[in-house]
Amino acid sequence: MTLYWIGDVVLLLVVLPIVVYLLHGVLAAARSIVPSVDAIAAAARAGSKDLDATALLLTTQDQAVRTVAGVANYGGSLDVILDDAEEAGS
Repeated sequence: MTLYWIGDVVLLLVVLPIVVYLLHGVLAAARSIVPSVDAIAAAARAGSKDLDATALLLTTQDQAVRTVAGVANYGGSLDVILDDAEEAGS
């Protein structure tokens, strides 16, 4: 019976403080994660706002295609005018 009491005292005086110390470390580490998660969430929100404008890229691409086609048509018309001018001058 005395060995049980000695075991209980050792458990309370040695093991229990070690367990409490280790659990305190785990709790501190878990609490330090929250600011990191908040910072990551803020960065993700900002990145998401930057991506909202990507839909406009399709409009920009379409406008660029139209502009290139218009310039090509103008260049073709200019070739015809120059050819007509050369034939008239000959």
